[in-house]
Amino acid sequence: MADQIPKLPTKIDATSTRFEKNMRAMAELVAAIRTEEEKIRLGGGEKAIESQHAKKRLTARERINLLIDRDTDFFELGLYAAYEMYEEWGGAPSAGVVTGLGRVHGRLFMLIVNDATVKAGAFFPMTAKKVIRAQNIAIENHIPTIYLVDSAGVFLPLQEDVFPDTDDFGRVFRNNAVMSAMGIPQITAIMGMCVAGGAYLPVMCDTILMTEGSGLFLAGPALVQAAIGAKYSAEELGGAQMHAQIAGTVDYREPNDHICLERLRSVASKLGHKPGAPFNRVKAEAPAYAAEEIYGIFEADGMRPYDMKEIIARIVDGGKFDEYKAEYGKTVICGLARIGGFAVGIVANQASSAQQTDASSGEKHMEFGRVIYTESAEKAARFIMDCNQNLVPLIFLHDVNGFMVGRDAEWSGIIKAGAKMVNAVAARSNHGALPPSSTTPCSSSSATRAAAPPPTPLNSATIWGICVIWTLWAPKTPPAVPITIAPRIRGMWSRSR
Repeated sequence: MADQIPKLPTKIDATSTRFEKNMRAMAELVAAIRTEEEKIRLGGGEKAIESQHAKKRLTARERINLLIDRDTDFFELGLYAAYEMYEEWGGAPSAGVVTGLGRVHGRLFMLIVNDATVKAGAFFPMTAKKVIRAQNIAIENHIPTIYLVDSAGVFLPLQEDVFPDTDDFGRVFRNNAVMSAMGIPQITAIMGMCVAGGAYLPVMCDTILMTEGSGLFLAGPALVQAAIGAKYSAEELGGAQMHAQIAGTVDYREPNDHICLERLRSVASKLGHKPGAPFNRVKAEAPAYAAEEIYGIFEADGMRPYDMKEIIARIVDGGKFDEYKAEYGKTVICGLARIGGFAVGIVANQASSAQQTDASSGEKHMEFGRVIYTESAEKAARFIMDCNQNLVPLIFLHDVNGFMVGRDAEWSGIIKAGAKMVNAVAARSNHGALPPSSTTPCSSSSATRAAAPPPTPLNSATIWGICVIWTLWAPKTPPAVPITIAPRIRGMWSRSR
């Protein structure tokens, strides 16, 4: 029997003045973002890139392009990390490290790549946090990880801010050990300097490659001479030949970046596969409406309403959406759909006002869009728990001012209802396992947080969550760009399994 579920209707008039105004405003934001991104991707700048090439080494992004499969995209994470920070030290574009997801011989890998054009790849405080963020995503989703190391170690003028807390530099090594215990493959290629505390990262991985001219040591020649009065060359202390022939630290010694990356690809191609997540999936269907229309739907004026269902209709397969409790708690939209063939649950803030009947008096009243009321929170909490029970991954679309306040809200139990919703997200479980929270904002237009069970059992279900931020008000934060979100969500989902 054919699927009789109708697609979401649309009331969008693409010829209206408002639509065209929104289109222009969003297009300008996209252009500004793209220009800013290209500037960030230059890292330390043209001179620093020339200096890297003069050492016969590739830049971080050149290495990534050679590592991942041809005709595939690198899905970068945290491009705006350390945005406009450390200006007194010349800045640290993208926190001096490139992280993201890429495919090597068809297999999905988390890539963590030092950018040696930014202060010789030194670790700023935000560098450590960005690396830890990438590791956490890999841990929660059992994604094998590749590190391309080219780092001078901790940025010494800020070393007091790099080490001391649970989400700082030392956590990187803890995560190395946790990933090893979980059986998540970690491969490292040392393609430049790797000194001091940073030398522990590659050695704590499963497989180590190293290029000629690179260095791996706890202390370089100058520090050794100052400490113990002995003079040694960098090659004697920690060169590739020494580590391959004498210390036995590295598994593969390669002459240059190009051959090293080919060897790495070869090693990665031979990794085994563990069972994937047991999510429901069918043949994918294209969205019913053009994703480009989101340009005109999303309001350039943050005070004006719009219908979030129009956004959902341009993301989900065939525009089909099984809305949950459609007539109750209307300021939060919940429902089931498919993206890329995967069954997903969607929790979204409605950006237009809705009418609600008071349970006590029976009187009707209007509820503001972009606000979470008691009944909305209770509905969302129950829906999230149902999705968890039925192994349905979650997507969150956020355009929200927060929970409702005032006497009526307090009397209705908004704190209790809000706590239920927060608890449902934080404690989404699978057969008793407690995966981490699934909603953590990360970049200007989207954020991902994929939540998975603890390391045992490895074949238990992974519950995914994608959190899309439609409006960001933080100072110095690049403007939100919802335009790219529909294809980006669908692309992210295609990478998931």
